[in-house]
Amino acid sequence: MFDFVTILLALIFLVGLIIAYRVGHKIGAFRKEQYWQGEIPSQRKDAIIKSRAVLGGHFSEQLAPYLPNFNYLPTECKFLGKPIDFLVFKGMDEKNISEVVFVEVKSGKSKLSTQERGLKEAIDSKWVRWEEYRVDEKITEGN
Repeated sequence: MFDFVTILLALIFLVGLIIAYRVGHKIGAFRKEQYWQGEIPSQRKDAIIKSRAVLGGHFSEQLAPYLPNFNYLPTECKFLGKPIDFLVFKGMDEKNISEVVFVEVKSGKSKLSTQERGLKEAIDSKWVRWEEYRVDEKITEGN
């Protein structure tokens, strides 16, 4: 009889433990769902604000040559986007290029990326050169 009572108590304890686990799991899942239901609208709003800022930045980058106080003629600017926004060929309209200028457009509190800082350092250190590449005539011949 002693073994039967011990087994019965152990069995009741295990069933109670399983029930407590399941109830706790359901309560936790419910609380997590409630949290995200409250959190999702603010997360969406934040994502929209950031997306608009990025799109506004991209838009202003491409319009920069037409905005006031831009130092170069729009017709002498070539938009690249990456790794630099513009290459300006100063004097190109007069067919006398006197300077090539790398222009990065920033808006708001944005900073140079690692790649942009590297490019700036290369230019400031005069690690820039000219290279001409000639295509083999066999490739360009119509035969």
